[in-house]
Amino acid sequence: MARDPETANYAFNHTMIRVKDPKVSLKFYQEVLGMDLLSEAKFDSFTLYFLAFDRSGGKLTAQEKAETRFSREGVLELTHNHGTESDPNFQGYASGNSDPGKGFGHIAITVPDVEKACERFEKLGVTFKKKPTDGKMRHIAFILDPDGYWIEIVPGRIPDLGN
Repeated sequence: MARDPETANYAFNHTMIRVKDPKVSLKFYQEVLGMDLLSEAKFDSFTLYFLAFDRSGGKLTAQEKAETRFSREGVLELTHNHGTESDPNFQGYASGNSDPGKGFGHIAITVPDVEKACERFEKLGVTFKKKPTDGKMRHIAFILDPDGYWIEIVPGRIPDLGN
């Protein structure tokens, strides 16, 4: 089916997930996955953090990162509702992969070599939901972020699976 000309310039911009502790989540997404903080927007009861992969080679200024936040694809928005990080009764958010709250499944990150990426994740103490050696789909992995959200680790190209 041909794309409607009125949608020809539409692009997928970002996905938002809620996080309990922004310090822990930002450390994970920046240091473990290598994402760059594009911008931060503080409000009275919540703060938004926009992250993406830097393809500029580190050439973008903080202002340029913030200004291009809505003109690029593949952005992750972390939303922190103030107070959750210090609330001992906070139960966390539904990851979307168990009841109640099944729906959202995961985000996915492309890496050049899934095995090497997983070796690095293991060294960093990242929790795995599925290692490449588990199950039938041996060319992918799933790791968990600090809030239990699933992150699929996929190769840039799907390997020949003999099909």
